Amino acid sequence: MPHPVEVTGREAEVLAAVGAQLSNAQIARRLHLSVRTVEGHVSSLLRKYGVADRRELAALVGPDAGEAPPPGGVVGLPVARTSFVGRAAERDEVLAALAEHRLVTLTGPGGVGKTRLAVVVVEAAAFPFGGAFVDLVPARDDSVPQAVAAALGVAEGPQQPLEAAIAGRLARGRCLLVLDNCEHVVDAAAGFVERLLAACPTVTVLATSRERLAVPGERVVAVGPLPLGSDAERLFAERTTGPVDPAAVADLCARLDGLPLAIELAAARSAALGAPGLLTGLGDYLRLLAGGRGREVRHRSLRAVIGWSHDLLDAEERELFRRLAVFAGAFDLPAAAAVGGIALPAAADVLGRLVDKSLVRRDRDRWRLLATIRAVAADRLRESGEAEQVRRRYRDWAVGRAAALAEHEPDPAEVDAVLDDLRAALASFPPGPDPAAHRLARSLGRITHGRGFLREARRRYEQAAAHAGSPADRARDLRSAAGCAERGHDTGDAFDLLVEAGRAADDGEGRATPLALAVDLACRCPATFATEVPHERLCALLAEAERAGADAGPATVARLAIARAWNARPEKLSPDRALAEQALTAARRTGDPLLVSAALGALRGAAVVDGRRDEAHRLSTERLALVGSFDRSAPESAAEVEDVLAVACADAVAAGEIAAAADVARRILDADVHGDAPHLTVSTVLPALVLAGELGWARREAPGMWDGWERAGRPPAVWLPVAAQFAALAWGLSDEDDRAADELERWNARAAEVGGANVFHLQHAPLGVFVAARTAVHRGHHVDLPEPAEGRYHAYAAAAHAELAVVAGWPDAAERVEAARSATAGHPWAAACLARAAARLRGDRDAFAEAAAGFGRIGARLEQAATLALAERGVSS
Repeated sequence: MPHPVEVTGREAEVLAAVGAQLSNAQIARRLHLSVRTVEGHVSSLLRKYGVADRRELAALVGPDAGEAPPPGGVVGLPVARTSFVGRAAERDEVLAALAEHRLVTLTGPGGVGKTRLAVVVVEAAAFPFGGAFVDLVPARDDSVPQAVAAALGVAEGPQQPLEAAIAGRLARGRCLLVLDNCEHVVDAAAGFVERLLAACPTVTVLATSRERLAVPGERVVAVGPLPLGSDAERLFAERTTGPVDPAAVADLCARLDGLPLAIELAAARSAALGAPGLLTGLGDYLRLLAGGRGREVRHRSLRAVIGWSHDLLDAEERELFRRLAVFAGAFDLPAAAAVGGIALPAAADVLGRLVDKSLVRRDRDRWRLLATIRAVAADRLRESGEAEQVRRRYRDWAVGRAAALAEHEPDPAEVDAVLDDLRAALASFPPGPDPAAHRLARSLGRITHGRGFLREARRRYEQAAAHAGSPADRARDLRSAAGCAERGHDTGDAFDLLVEAGRAADDGEGRATPLALAVDLACRCPATFATEVPHERLCALLAEAERAGADAGPATVARLAIARAWNARPEKLSPDRALAEQALTAARRTGDPLLVSAALGALRGAAVVDGRRDEAHRLSTERLALVGSFDRSAPESAAEVEDVLAVACADAVAAGEIAAAADVARRILDADVHGDAPHLTVSTVLPALVLAGELGWARREAPGMWDGWERAGRPPAVWLPVAAQFAALAWGLSDEDDRAADELERWNARAAEVGGANVFHLQHAPLGVFVAARTAVHRGHHVDLPEPAEGRYHAYAAAAHAELAVVAGWPDAAERVEAARSATAGHPWAAACLARAAARLRGDRDAFAEAAAGFGRIGARLEQAATLALAERGVSS
């Protein structure tokens, strides 16, 4: 791609991602940036390239950008800071194994060099779609998928479990996933790998572990010590800074059994002690191991060397070394100082000395202990008698760090760097009420929700409820957990959590609000409930809420009024207009934008039921203006944002306001409200973008929408039936004659398959006639179609049907056009279509131009272009 202007390397990565149709949130996760940083890069690129919007920017990348391998190769690959010695045969063996097997596991004792060999193999391997290197040292049994997702920049979405999102990302092409240090989570890692390999045929997994994963099809490659008499001595020579005595080095390497980590630890002391001094100093530590061989002896040998290195430390170094054992993963300088109980300058000095002695590894501004070294440090911490004191400091650090992260929108990398330690700190608290544990759990809920780990966020809020010290806090935590469940479209669970929250509270408002929210949810989102909640139960819950909230404040009064409006009739999705108007009045009194939006949603629902499409569009537009004032990091607000954007897009489409619909569609794509769940995101925006003329985009994205729905287990999908019809239209208007007919038939069949059980008040029945009529007009086919039924999309169907009558030469075509005008009054797309039909009847170039202008005013660019082409030709049929 030519670059007419100079861009930075990061801007080039962002530009490639924009061309691949990723939203700002997706780019942020992929590149480990904050959304605000990505927005800044996009703004800079728009300015540098002199283009008006994101669509024009994406066009600069080229039409095939979405199919290109992701830039950057294998993300997360550790950067080697020392030379790699030997192991040429092992490297070639592993590369050959990766070419023939989908799971290859490098096994061997700690310190034998499995990780370093894996890095060298990855650097030499050829996987065109890259992959990810994931260090599982800080992971727990319940966080293996989260570790992989963080490395890949994947978020879970509604109806899209995290593992399904990971499989979807890796399914783009042949790629490699490296899982390093699986031994402490071997069962969890094995289960994850087995499920991933079954779900994603394009991925190959390279694992390192002290034991095999025992997954069917696994190829195990045993990694042994370096050979003596060659590579072991070479490694010592390359790592030492002092003179080398070949005989002494050979003796030393033999005593260390050729273990690379043990040799490196010894070499780090060689400048001060020399090889003979090392032999003398290590003698007592290694004498008991003489005469043995095998994995257990090698492990004891390594621990002996680490113990010897520890005993050579001064008191200050020993103290910090053992205290660092509490960290599950890497840590920064303030964390080390806090847990070590020392000042920052002292922490920096001691850490530097521990790095020089190879007991601590440094990677830019973070430090870590290798797993084997950490185990020795943990032993020393237990022996010191200060373990509980250090553990308290660790918890205090975690509580403060989590609270700071929860207060703002941090970079994903900033979160990922400490998330495993925050999890570990929370797990270390005993059960029961505890203010610090409660604060940490709530902060973790907010952090993981923002990171896109919806199910974990819900679990953290439930943990917060278990640690809560008061009924009010417990109820608040359960409401937050319900918000996470609702955002994940687990609405049945959200309902149960809200009812539990209401029963947990010990005050009237605390009981009334969650119970009212439960009634609202069951009436508003019945399609995502596995079993519909009976109206009688909702009436009983509402009555309980009203009794509890008899003396409540304005906010609870408004919540009760909204629930009352939604529950007025036995039929779901049928709010009462008068009650909704009362609820809106009550909500406006509070000044709370979230409450106002919810009340507007109820009134909008009544407008849809009454067939008032323009009013529904107006109310949705008013809701849309409130979104900017929501706290989108809170689960409750995030669920409302998703609802506002989705219905605003659908209502603009129904009203024929295509430009407005397309604007909301692009907001949905950029806001990334559904995570990595294409069946939800694409189905929500596809109708608007097809009508706006984005047919290529629709044809490219629709298959992923359908596949994503099937991968998610074919859950209830509110917008999918309509989206499938518009996918059919995108092919019906295509000029690819060799594929269009088959794809049109396929998408019509899919629309029929998914639409039958999910009509509610969406009333998409007229869409079949609209798609068939508009396709027939485009292709000049003369087909007989039934009269369009009533419904939300009747105006489109009636206008297209009338235009077909003109093109087909039906004798009553003129009368049909006039009748359609009367039936679709006020619908701008239908008005432009009927103006074009009338121009066809008269063969009037000026009338064609007026019709084209009508399409232009509403942003229907493809229809505008087609109409102008007719004007040029003066076509009348």
